[in-house]
Amino acid sequence: MADSRTKPNSNLGANLGANLGEWIFHNVTRLFALLTLLLLAGIIASLVYGALPSLAKFGPSFLWSSGWNPPMEEFGGLVPIYGTLVTSLIALAIAVPVSFGIALFLTELSPAWLRRPLGVAIELLAGIPSIVYGMWGLLVFAPLFGQYIQPFLAATLGRIPFLGQLFQGAPMGIGLLSAGVILSIMIIPFIASVMRDVFEVTPAILKESAYAVGATTWEVVWNVVLPFTRVGVIGGIMLGLGRALGETMAVTFVIGNSDQLDTSSLFAAGNSIASALANEFTEAVSPMHTSALIELGLVLFLITFTVLVFSKLLLMQLARQQGKKT
Repeated sequence: MADSRTKPNSNLGANLGANLGEWIFHNVTRLFALLTLLLLAGIIASLVYGALPSLAKFGPSFLWSSGWNPPMEEFGGLVPIYGTLVTSLIALAIAVPVSFGIALFLTELSPAWLRRPLGVAIELLAGIPSIVYGMWGLLVFAPLFGQYIQPFLAATLGRIPFLGQLFQGAPMGIGLLSAGVILSIMIIPFIASVMRDVFEVTPAILKESAYAVGATTWEVVWNVVLPFTRVGVIGGIMLGLGRALGETMAVTFVIGNSDQLDTSSLFAAGNSIASALANEFTEAVSPMHTSALIELGLVLFLITFTVLVFSKLLLMQLARQQGKKT
């Protein structure tokens, strides 16, 4: 009788303990999620509060005004906004195909003895501090770029009607194009690593079936691997774009840090939001100057948020189209 009475009690205690553990786990994870939202809301609120004087004085014209004159307290964010977008697009245009090639080689073409060392080497590039990239870009890359690459681009791409104007100008070695190339080198490890990881999770039976019916390696990648892993691929690209948009030190070294707007050539010096904040925030003496810099930070936050929303909508549209096909 004692055993029959204690057994239900022990089961009840185990159930209570399991329920308590489940309740604790559920609420702790909920707390972490709420802390993330509160942190995000706090950042937005602090940026908006700090930018209020600039928002009140300049209004929406801050976004398309190119004047930046701290002594006269005249501020416009067009130059750093333009520099941020242009350098990030250049970086993506270079990094995405290179990263795709690296991931394709590592997962489909590389010999087994080379796959691991090469993969580790790619990942190590992601751990190099950005200031090292900036110093290397200024002291090593920029002189070579200005002496050899920019004249070559001017003599080749510069002769193309309309497009060629972007590759004309003095070959100084620093400027928007140089900053974009340095950014591309920095984000290649991130995009390549993500692409490699998602390529590797493609079920082997799908690839083997495609090979069995005579598909080439490229056809397998394009028709099997990419459709299966497109969410991860786009996520990796967005990760690289986020890194490019917010990069500071490497861009500061090679972009030229000019407050003059020159949209006619990619060889021209420019500025970015992150480099403007790094260069001027500690030297801002007037409240309006500080507020204008904080508004630049708010604009960068909104650009990043817009990119993330666009990528999410794109993924939803792709999923919808795939559902219609099936």
